[in-house]
Amino acid sequence: MKKTPLHTQHQQLGARMGEFGGWDMPIQYAGILDEHDHTRHHATVFDICHMGEFELYGKTALQDLENLLTCNIRSLKTGQVRYGFMLNEVGGVIDDLTCYRLDEERYMLVVNAGTAEKDAAWIQSRISEDTIFVDLSAETAKLDVQGPESRDVLEEVFGCTLPELGYFRFKEFQALEASTIISRTGYTGELGYEIYLPNDDAVRLWEKLVAHPYCEPGGLGARDTLRLEMGYALYGHELSDRRSPAEMSRGMFIDRNKEFIGKERVMQDLEIPQQLLVGLKFSSKRAAREGDRVFSGDQEIGVVTSGSLAPSLGTAVAMAYVKSDFSPVGKTLEVEIRNKRFPAEIVELPFYKKGTARN
Repeated sequence: MKKTPLHTQHQQLGARMGEFGGWDMPIQYAGILDEHDHTRHHATVFDICHMGEFELYGKTALQDLENLLTCNIRSLKTGQVRYGFMLNEVGGVIDDLTCYRLDEERYMLVVNAGTAEKDAAWIQSRISEDTIFVDLSAETAKLDVQGPESRDVLEEVFGCTLPELGYFRFKEFQALEASTIISRTGYTGELGYEIYLPNDDAVRLWEKLVAHPYCEPGGLGARDTLRLEMGYALYGHELSDRRSPAEMSRGMFIDRNKEFIGKERVMQDLEIPQQLLVGLKFSSKRAAREGDRVFSGDQEIGVVTSGSLAPSLGTAVAMAYVKSDFSPVGKTLEVEIRNKRFPAEIVELPFYKKGTARN
């Protein structure tokens, strides 16, 4: 398995490690519930160095990205970030990603770890001769500091005032004698920052952050429960190369007024969706898991994609694809968990509504 620049630091902190997307990653330190709660109330640093970063630049980069991605890139301003999908020819999701506009003809894509190699090959096979593609992943580290106290922590660690950033905005920034990009996109629902910096500087920043009294390290376990409470999709669960994004996003992050690879199926699914992704809230802490079947009476009408106890709510929640006729908010369905059915109500996402991300 691949290792991030912080692998030794995780071992020294006693992290429980596990495989994720081909990488040996920290799953938990003090425990998922403690790390989840700390992120909701204080600040947590996550090692996200396993994700991929690509740069595309040149006079044809804009048009190539418009063709590759479902979201609108032309209106993206320098310093702005946008979330979208990259689809195959039949409308399945190759990856969900974020696009950063670095300047007029220069962009950065941040992609999932498990799909990075596939993404790179797909992009390079479909860009123009005048578009330059550079894979920055091997030289780029990424640390996410998330939680309502994240700004205070970073300003004390950096010894300076952070740039003012709106949601889904970024700036290039000098910190601890290192050139960084700092952004606010988040994956937890809380106020937070992503710091992109050279691999060689990752250990120094990590150690300063975990030494701060308000900041604790967090693993992928807490990151998953935090994102599930917010109803955020995870590639390989809610998204795959066999499923179009229309059933998940219901039209969000999809520009219907431009052409892009895979558009025909997306438009069909938007017009007549066969299934829709819904949020399910249980009255107990008995958590559903991916693959559990969803029923309405005796009729099987869907399948769970992600499920867990929601620590901030004290009850279990799940996301599931169900037949579109059975998707209205307020409807009660049943989920079969270990051969026993449990009632669950369809609720609006996000499950957790007190996040500080947009503050």
